[in-house]
Amino acid sequence: MGVLRFSCFCVLFMVWRSAVMVQGQEGAFAPEVSERRRELVPAMFIFGDSLIDNGNNNNLPSFAKANYYPYGIDFNGGPTGRFSNGYTMVDEIAELLGLPLLPAYSDASGDQMLHGVNYASAAAGILDMTGRNFVGRIPFNQQIRNFENTLDQMTDNLGAVDVAQALARCIFFVGMGSNDYLNNYLMPNYPTRNEYNGQQYADLLIQQYNGQLTRLFNLGARKFVIAGIGLMGCIPSILAQSTTGRCSEEVNQLVLPFNANMKTMINSLSNNLPGSKFVFIDIHNMFQDILTNYRSYGFSVINRGCCGIGRNSGQITCLPFQTPCANRDQYVFWDAFHPTEAVNVLMGRKAFSGNQDVVYPINIEQLANL
Repeated sequence: MGVLRFSCFCVLFMVWRSAVMVQGQEGAFAPEVSERRRELVPAMFIFGDSLIDNGNNNNLPSFAKANYYPYGIDFNGGPTGRFSNGYTMVDEIAELLGLPLLPAYSDASGDQMLHGVNYASAAAGILDMTGRNFVGRIPFNQQIRNFENTLDQMTDNLGAVDVAQALARCIFFVGMGSNDYLNNYLMPNYPTRNEYNGQQYADLLIQQYNGQLTRLFNLGARKFVIAGIGLMGCIPSILAQSTTGRCSEEVNQLVLPFNANMKTMINSLSNNLPGSKFVFIDIHNMFQDILTNYRSYGFSVINRGCCGIGRNSGQITCLPFQTPCANRDQYVFWDAFHPTEAVNVLMGRKAFSGNQDVVYPINIEQLANL
């Protein structure tokens, strides 16, 4: 499966780096691994949901799939399972880190795994029960187990010490939580809303999330990038439920305690897990800025999907072979739930090199250079 090659790469990269690195900014290096990119980290491991899934649901018995046209209409190679017309946010971040686009865990093999793996799954949540209305999906707990499978093979081949040293320089990107609201708390067929108020549910999620991230730390992760939840009340599927066509303040307020808890959790983990570094991407502030100042970013449509059916193109999401809008770069939303490639690229760049208004306490570029 190429795991041995990947782990060897990580270890050899570290040995080779000390001999050939070019010292620049504090902690920076520039090994000449290729003519076209300067790799800031050996690898990136990705955990999350449909916002960053790149095909792990393709072979599952699942209703949450995007391996059909017009998904991928602007992606080199066409539909892959990405819930976008092109790039996802982590695709842009990988490129900025000097890495190639990372393979999905479900079909990664050989040299494809040299630079990391994407474990994200559409409809996945922090809670195992989240997203069951879509049948097949890979919850965060199972994504971690999938990473353990990779790690077990690496450790068998190289030994725990060498693997731990290699993993300490890799970036672990985690973007979870959206489905725990959209496809759990807000779903009428779930009991969750009757069992917890908004703050209690946010506390439950963070308790689980804290344990899951600690588990990744215990497996060797040290550099974490954690993405928050955006303005969920402004996505086309929620707008389509409104008689006024305006953002749902109730939904936007509902997710605020989760984002607030995440910042507290990250500060606590940073203090309690020796050698760990955490970065929080404030997706809420990013999206608020984009929706408020959309014209300055070149967007003209912020209240409906480029591809979808019904009110705000959000009542039914993008169907197979549906004709999407022609001016995709002017739309903030691609379908009922997900942003366009233009927004994904913009957010990826902000996360990589932005200031503390959108990424805290440092940005991804600074994390990579530590």
